[in-house]
Amino acid sequence: MSESAENGVTPIDGKWHFVLPDREKLEALAEFAAGAGHEINNPLATIIGRAQLLLKDERDPQRRQMLMSIGAQAYRIRDMIGDAMLFGRPPHPELRDLPLSESIGKVADNQAEILARENCQVVSMVPDCILLRADPVQFAIVMTELIRNSRQALHPAGGMITISAGIEGHHALIEVHDLGRGFSEIESRHAFDPFFSGRQAGRGLGFGLSKCWRILEQHAGQIEIESATAGPTTIRLRWPLASDPHPSSFGEQTSG
Repeated sequence: MSESAENGVTPIDGKWHFVLPDREKLEALAEFAAGAGHEINNPLATIIGRAQLLLKDERDPQRRQMLMSIGAQAYRIRDMIGDAMLFGRPPHPELRDLPLSESIGKVADNQAEILARENCQVVSMVPDCILLRADPVQFAIVMTELIRNSRQALHPAGGMITISAGIEGHHALIEVHDLGRGFSEIESRHAFDPFFSGRQAGRGLGFGLSKCWRILEQHAGQIEIESATAGPTTIRLRWPLASDPHPSSFGEQTSG
């Protein structure tokens, strides 16, 4: 069996293929990210603190510019470490009944400015009756990342991002669909890897999908990708419904 098949990918150029997270690999990466993030944060805090202290009394314009640059880059590293820590050791979800349609609307509204600037439109076809059992902040992170991923795939021409939902057993089936560039074979193999980026090829990956996977794991849900190399792409979530007090986990499902 090829590496692609083991990771849930059928590498047939230009045709549909499915991508499922490799749970064992992601768990190992999460453990590394959590440990590395903790170790890096301590010296990073020292660098930021010393730069701020030196900047306070510095009067030379060139030196001030250098110190501000050091501080800005250190804060950039801090934000990246924050992503790593969220992937590695996310906070325990604070579950509540969450209206799906309303929650998606809020996420889309928060991105309205950049969506308009990039000539993208989010069309929601989600029934008002669906209630999830979810942490509102973590659900917003997932939907924000998925809309951003579609937006980057549609760049520069823009286009429509369609979000639909229905009920499948004890879960809501949520689909985020776009007609932008799809996932290549190598992008499919690494789609959920937190240190891989496909931005040069037109679809942003990086920490986005890995964070989504981790949050879905925390909620006893599932995420998968259905994509063709030239597009379209559908990212599919299965999220426990509010009416199911004991959702079954997808954690034991294999990836191939």
